[in-house]
Amino acid sequence: MTALGVAPGVGLDPAPVRRGRRRSTPFLLALVGTAYLCVFFVIPLVSGLVVSLMSGNPDDGYTFTWNFGIYSSLFVDPQVPYLTFLLRSLWYGFAATLVTIIVGYPVAYFIAFRVSPRWKNPLLMLVFVSFLVSFIIRTDMWAFVLASQGPVVTFLQGIGVAGKGFHILGTGGAVIFGDAYNDLAFMVLPIYAALERIDPRLGEAANDLYAGKVRAFWHTTLPLSRSGIFAGVLLVFIDCVGDPVNSALLGGTNTYTIGQAIQDAYSGNQQYNVAAALSTVLMVVLGIILFIYARVSGTDDLEDLV
Repeated sequence: MTALGVAPGVGLDPAPVRRGRRRSTPFLLALVGTAYLCVFFVIPLVSGLVVSLMSGNPDDGYTFTWNFGIYSSLFVDPQVPYLTFLLRSLWYGFAATLVTIIVGYPVAYFIAFRVSPRWKNPLLMLVFVSFLVSFIIRTDMWAFVLASQGPVVTFLQGIGVAGKGFHILGTGGAVIFGDAYNDLAFMVLPIYAALERIDPRLGEAANDLYAGKVRAFWHTTLPLSRSGIFAGVLLVFIDCVGDPVNSALLGGTNTYTIGQAIQDAYSGNQQYNVAAALSTVLMVVLGIILFIYARVSGTDDLEDLV
């Protein structure tokens, strides 16, 4: 007996303590993710909004003046058509995302269902092998390949498909191609992850119920891989819309994008408030588009990829 009259080893029931720990563990683990989002997302987002509301110039500096008028002035200035740049970027992002789905889904399907397990990892590595080279170098090499004197145009002219004035580089098609090429792996991997979780017996069951291969795919495989497509669209579309590299290296004066406008306003003209305002507008527009897309496509199965 101790001084309190309680025998050693006899105390409160440990079960409530264990239950309390189990309940608090998810919240403690969430603190890491919350801190990460605050440091790398919330703080930069608020900082960009604050900078966009400043007034001044690079010589005299910038001061915070609640300059909300900068947002309306961005899209009424006839000398710098930012709205055109934004719409062009959205179109390039949409087209590149569609291309990656068309090309990436068959690749992911083939690796998931038509390849033996020992070959899956090597094939997935081939999908990502281009990432071993710098993003800018890869894009610059395509500028050489697609040039007027490059192998692609020369070959097309040699077989009579293209005329002497035909060119690919400097067009919107070249920019879309570059965006799709650089982000194809970001579409293949999430789709493959979703397809890998599908039980192949579901397709066999659909065939037993007199569904052909196309109908079984349309009503079974494709809906079950929706979460992979959704994740791929998020990764590809966001990256393509804001990318300034492909439009700068593969495009021309008629392919100027909002990403280039932000880059030039910040590093070229040192118009930090303009660059911050354009970035804020771009994030808001992307957020609205992706929110609508999420509501239409649904995100119930998105956690399956985690």
